[in-house]
Amino acid sequence: MPGDDRKPRQQVYTLLVEVGRKPGDGLPEGATGAALMCYASGIDEAEAVRETVAILKQADMAPLDVSGYGTLEERLAEGHDIAPEERALMERALKENAVIVAQMTPFYDDGG
Repeated sequence: MPGDDRKPRQQVYTLLVEVGRKPGDGLPEGATGAALMCYASGIDEAEAVRETVAILKQADMAPLDVSGYGTLEERLAEGHDIAPEERALMERALKENAVIVAQMTPFYDDGG
């Protein structure tokens, strides 16, 4: 709106990013990819996704798919149980205007 000089408020979004393999990605030997649980700040979820993908690419990772799970408030409204450690990481992402990779789960080909 004209004359509205308030900046949009940063929020933290919970994102699940699937990554494939790429040389130098740091994933365990034998893994075919991984799922990364990330907390990313942004004025909206689209910005949080863009920032997360850009940072992962800079880290020599190969993002394939991103699923958004919303903000802390949205997750609480959906009945998610959010541990204090998870809240602390979300707060850090907000304070540092950063992307925090909270958890990595490697995928392995089960051979079948």
